[in-house]
Formats: sequence, C-alpha cells, structure tokens
Amino acid sequence: MAAQSRIPGFRDESPSGRRALAAECAGVPSDALEAWESGGLGLEQADHMIENVVGTFGMPIGVATNFTVNGSDVLVPMVTEEPSVVAAASNAARIARERGGFRTSSSAPIMQAQVQVLDVADPDGARVRLLEAAEELILLANDQDPKLVSLGGGALDLKVRTVEGRNDRYVVVHLVVDVRDAMGANAVNTMAEAVADRVGQIAGGRVLLRILTNKADMRLARARAVFSAEALGGAEVVGDLVHAAKLAEIDPYRAATHNKGIMNGVTAVVLATGNDTRAVEAGAHSHAVGARGQYTALSHFEVDRDGDLVGTLELPMPVGLVGGATTVHAAAQAAVRMLGVGSASGLAEIITAVGLAQNFAALRALATEGIQRGHMSLHARNIAISVGATAEEIPEVVGRLIADRAIRTDRAEQVLADIRSSGS
Repeated sequence: MAAQSRIPGFRDESPSGRRALAAECAGVPSDALEAWESGGLGLEQADHMIENVVGTFGMPIGVATNFTVNGSDVLVPMVTEEPSVVAAASNAARIARERGGFRTSSSAPIMQAQVQVLDVADPDGARVRLLEAAEELILLANDQDPKLVSLGGGALDLKVRTVEGRNDRYVVVHLVVDVRDAMGANAVNTMAEAVADRVGQIAGGRVLLRILTNKADMRLARARAVFSAEALGGAEVVGDLVHAAKLAEIDPYRAATHNKGIMNGVTAVVLATGNDTRAVEAGAHSHAVGARGQYTALSHFEVDRDGDLVGTLELPMPVGLVGGATTVHAAAQAAVRMLGVGSASGLAEIITAVGLAQNFAALRALATEGIQRGHMSLHARNIAISVGATAEEIPEVVGRLIADRAIRTDRAEQVLADIRSSGS
C-alpha cells in the first residue's frame, strides 16, 4: 500500500492512537512502531553503545504529516524537545502540497578523508609525486574494504592540497570515497590510516592527522517547493517573506537564526533515524560559509512568474542506513521503516525537504504574526504540565495564561491554585 501522509484529525488522537494510525498510513505492520512506546533502547544495549553508561535519556518522537516528496506521500518521524517544530513542518508541507509538494535530488554519497603531512622539504614537488602515485594509493585504500567495493563503492579519486599556516606549509591528501548507504566515517577513517605510511614516504615528511572531514561538500542533497501566494495571503506576504529571507543572505546575525530554523527540522529527522547529528550540523554550517567567506543563509526564497513563493535548499547530508545506531537502535529502525526509504540518498533528500519546510514555516511566522504567537499555546501547555496541572486542568490553565499574556511558571501556579480553590 502506498503511504498516505494527509491524515485529518491526527493530532486529536491519543499517542497510541496516532502510532497505530501512522503505521496504517505508512503501510507497515501495526507492531512496526512499537519500539517508540518504550524508547527502543534497553539499559543493557545502551551499555554497549557508549562508555560509563548509567541509564538512558528519553526524548519525544512525533510524526510530521502532509509531506509529498517527488510525488510520493511520506510520514516523517521527528525527535525534538522544542514545541511547534512538528506542527510547523506539517503545516508547511500541507501548503506545499497545493503545488506538488517537494522535489528533491542529491549527488553521489561521496565522503573524504584527509591525511596531513608535516616537515616536507618540497611541498609542491610532494604534491605532484602523490598525484603520480594516485592509482597505487587508491588500490591500497580499497584493499581495506572489499565489501564496500563489491557494492559499487570505495575510493574513487585522490586529491592533494598544500595548506599555508603562519609558519608552516602542510601537504594534505584527500581520499575521495563512495560510501554507498553508510554515513561513511568508519570506512574513510580506516582507509586514511591504511595509506598514511605510504603517503608519508612519497611526500618525504611526517604524517600526523588521518581522519575524515565533516565538510561533506561532495555529498549534497537539494529540495525545492512552491508555496501558493493565495494560501499565504497574497503578494504582500510573499514579498515580506522574500525580504526576510534576503536579510539572512546578507547578515550573518540573521543567518545564524535562519539556519537554526532549518536545522530544527533536519536534526529532528537525523536523530530519529539514529544518524550523527553533530556531523550533519558541522557540514551544514561549514557549507553556510559561502564563496565570499561570510556565513550566509543555506536556503533561498524568490517569486516565480505566477507570483508564488519558491523555496530552495541545498546542504551536505552525510547520513546512512547501515552502521552505527541506525542498525542497532530499535526506535531508529522503526523510523527508517516508516519512512520507507531504500537508500541513504533517499533519506538525505527527505531530511532536506523537512529542513526547507521548517525554514518556510519559521519565515512565515516571523513575517506575519511573529514567532511567539505560534509558540505560545504549546509553551503554555508545557508550563501548565510543569506546575502539576492534570489533563482536565491543562486547557483552562493554558487559556488563562494566553489571555493574560503571562506565560510564566509563577502565574501558572497561581492560576492552578485558583482553579482548584474554586473547584473545591
């Protein structure tokens, strides 16, 4: 059964009801998402994942609805502690559906490893000697992972740079590796270690660092969507959205918050699928430093011939479906299963679409009602829960906090005391 992401009334269901409905609409068995009820990670399993384990740490996982990616519906799992993120992504995806949803593409899953060589007498000569030995070094690298090579991946190329320091000049070798459906850190690090001694011999220097770079600028994912001007409220709103986006392109202070909004969506899906959030975030922010050397917006918004808003996003997306927590964490496995992706590139493209949706939603809120109004009710609900309001008391506490424009713990405590006093 093809997935169905448009689910009216989804938010009105209980958590277990949403889980059952999500499984049904994703076309997976009813028990496929059961790991989300317990968190999917037992203490014994956690003890094998990292050092000095003392317990596990829970985070909410939600499902973003309404997404259409390359003509197919998809339900998107998102792990985040921030209110309004899942709702905002779902609403943005609903608006994008009117114009066909999100179109995505990606480059090959290419990662790079670096080998740093010090104390080289002739850096330019060493660079040329290393390039002459490229075939030898590539074969040596591929000997480390015949399985990857058999799947169509492996080391493809070798690049050499000289990098100037204040008092030093380093020779830096880049191994260019197709990592297929893995994130790739282990594969490229192993290859870098394997070629390091030979690189040092050829260069005539001392090898120091041998590790991947998280500037994954050869592993890009792209997303594009059109948002109807009519759905947004007209040409003036579209124009204001473009102005808001342009400020992020020219002002690094605005760009930092603009890109954080993108990463609200990106990181939530990366985390849900058991991938490396720090690697993705490092690559994205590195990519945001453009050709001019200034930190800038990752996304772009403009107006098409019909007056509709067009949003585009391109960023490095080093995520995988094999290895790491993705293959050992039951909750991450459930997330991948619900997404229905069969390749790392497919996962990368969906994540990028969510980043664009999240970015659009934040821009729209900022350019119209302001960001706080969208956060208000969810923040008030969290405050009500934190002061001990029951399920029956929460709606009244929230309503009064919003009416008073005082979404604070002290006010919530006072409101709750008043409700209970009047009730008694």
